[in-house]
Amino acid sequence: MNSKLIIGQYVPGQSVVHRLDPRMKIALIFLFVIIVFFANTWQSYLSLTVFSLLTLLLTKIPVRFILKGLFPVWILIIFTFTLHLIVTKDGNELFNIFGFKIYTGGVIQGFAISLRFFLLILVTSLLTLTTTPIEITDAIETILHPLKKIKFPVHEIALMMSISLRFIPTLMQETDKISKAQASRGLDFRTGPIKERVRAVIPLLIPLFVSAFKRAEDLAMAMEARGYHGDVGRTKLRELHIQRRDIVALLTFLLFVTLMLLTREW
Repeated sequence: MNSKLIIGQYVPGQSVVHRLDPRMKIALIFLFVIIVFFANTWQSYLSLTVFSLLTLLLTKIPVRFILKGLFPVWILIIFTFTLHLIVTKDGNELFNIFGFKIYTGGVIQGFAISLRFFLLILVTSLLTLTTTPIEITDAIETILHPLKKIKFPVHEIALMMSISLRFIPTLMQETDKISKAQASRGLDFRTGPIKERVRAVIPLLIPLFVSAFKRAEDLAMAMEARGYHGDVGRTKLRELHIQRRDIVALLTFLLFVTLMLLTREW
């Protein structure tokens, strides 16, 4: 498992979350993204955090692997928290650091926004970690099926999304490989003036784009060789069915949502 980036990766497993219907997972994550913005008290944030951590534990994916994969997100979260400390001037003054006054409102708001952002990234990442690209494609295609009546290319859009998610880790690995190869040739794009850094990135981007287009061409040829012609006359090996565990997952989520709404300030 590549621990540098978890977005787009699938970790095989037989956990309860892995075996949930992909349509149910997409629906619950969509609802979670909406409901997380309703939290405004520490009790409501606590209920969302407990739900997210319980879901993480149920996946049986190593927590250390996920935390390492979210390292780029941690940097953005710390930046967001620091920005709120500097900009927000509400509440009482806590202390003064080199002329920058830190207020209680900045600490509270920075922590709330950072926690909200972290929970969003964590829960949405669990979708790709526990669902194969094919299951995501079938789920999106089923959910958007009514749009076919207005000639909307549902199958093509779902296929593009699943392929994009699948190739994110591949492109990241390719970028790391090319950057190490260029560094071994004496290219340095981490130090020096900004202009020199931008110029040094070009030898990294050109082979990356060439490799990406080559992979896309190989994939297109492989799909054509296997007789792929879109969703015309296409059948599915595995049919999606809502089962008892999906209903239990929905009821559990609604329980946490109810608890969150009861504990927020209206």
